[in-house]
Amino acid sequence: MVQLKVKVGDKGQILIPKIFREKYGVNEGQSVSIEPIDEGLLIKGRPSSDEAISRLQEHVERIRDMRINGPKLGDLKKVYLEMEFEVFEEERV
Repeated sequence: MVQLKVKVGDKGQILIPKIFREKYGVNEGQSVSIEPIDEGLLIKGRPSSDEAISRLQEHVERIRDMRINGPKLGDLKKVYLEMEFEVFEEERV
């Protein structure tokens, strides 16, 4: 695994080295997400809105190709995921 040492600036900023920006598609002006994990902080590049929409459209097409019909808008209005989780947990015990 490659590790590079970077300094934290006076405003808490760090510079992501070019080799990592290129490999993981982190571009100027783009947002990233930072997630705390046991080993430290995980920085994830986030897709642009156009790329995210494109991925969602591809996903929808794959689901349509599999002929899976999901719920329609409003079908899940009174469904609470917490209740579903509780039922699942009771079944496991």
